Amino acid sequence: MTLLKTLAVANYRSIRSLVVPLGELTLVTGPNGSGKSNLYRALRLLSEAAQGGIVASLAKEGGLASTLWAGPEQISRRMKSGEIPVQGGPRTRVVALRLGFMTEAIGYCIDLGLPSPEIPPPAEPSAFQLDPEIKRECVWAAPALRPASMLVDRRGPLVRIRRSDGEWDVIGKHLPTFESMLSVMADPERAPELLRLREEVRSWRFYDHFRADSDSAVRQVQLGTRTPVLAHDGRDVAAAIQTIIEIGDRTALDRAVEDAFPGARVYVEHGAGRFSLMFSQHGLLRPLSAAELSDGTLRYLLWIAALLTPRPPALMILNEPETSLHPDLLPALARLMAQTAKQTQIWVVSHASRLIAALRETPNCTTINLCKELGETAIEDQGILDAPSWRWPER
Repeated sequence: MTLLKTLAVANYRSIRSLVVPLGELTLVTGPNGSGKSNLYRALRLLSEAAQGGIVASLAKEGGLASTLWAGPEQISRRMKSGEIPVQGGPRTRVVALRLGFMTEAIGYCIDLGLPSPEIPPPAEPSAFQLDPEIKRECVWAAPALRPASMLVDRRGPLVRIRRSDGEWDVIGKHLPTFESMLSVMADPERAPELLRLREEVRSWRFYDHFRADSDSAVRQVQLGTRTPVLAHDGRDVAAAIQTIIEIGDRTALDRAVEDAFPGARVYVEHGAGRFSLMFSQHGLLRPLSAAELSDGTLRYLLWIAALLTPRPPALMILNEPETSLHPDLLPALARLMAQTAKQTQIWVVSHASRLIAALRETPNCTTINLCKELGETAIEDQGILDAPSWRWPER
């Protein structure tokens, strides 16, 4: 497992500048409005670079102007103490939304900004003048970004890669400013570093608020095939559970069900390619189908299917997994997460006190407590010397 050690975000919504340490199991918590969702969305936006959709994702959020940090460029100590009002001043830096991460072996960052005016201007201006442009992208060898550690460097449309002798080769001169080099330039011969990085980022999985209402697909009998990876909305949960039974860790599945529902068993009825999730419980004369289960029970089974995947990703991100779960189920869910974190890096965003308490008891849990001061998201009690080392490349 390649472990992400650091996540860096600058000028995204309530995050003016944040460098976050990560562990095998990272718990992000904090009061409402502290920026938990913004940090989650920043990581999701970063993953879009490998999918080729980062500019389109920004457009869905209202465009670059809507996602940029809305506060002053700098917040002085006197502003924080209340001696002077919070106010802006002359801008001294370029407009830049920056996202990056570092693993144990490699680092990556992307810098997006406003379109550059063309001189001379085109006869017919583009209708996409508000689209952000990718100004800089870099890949470097850990532990720090410096000229000697740079592996791949993209400035505007130009992409260079360092050879084994230390010299640079140009592998692209006309890369569109709206496409990441991860999605366009990854090549097993010319740029194997980009290919490995892209495939790892593409393996990240995001799970956010499974639907469990009466009309949701998870309650219906479904046509199914082997499903080693649960869909983001859980619609193929029956096939995913059956796949775990056949080629995954069936013992872990039975143990997870027993831990949450003593005496219960989950299995799948199937025929003619159709799969139906069944739940039998001590004291009931017949098993219950997915359509009959409570929202909480069904969502818990969805988390089991997601976490016990036979194809573990490099990183799995769970946003508020406690939704609709009875508090008594949360310690069992925490134990399942801790077990999964031994083979897959887990990121959990939560404000459920019982889940937070249970996860904090896990030896490999890194807790990030977010707070907000003057509209800016920060990590509680993180001093200048406490933050992981991080340096953004210049444009």
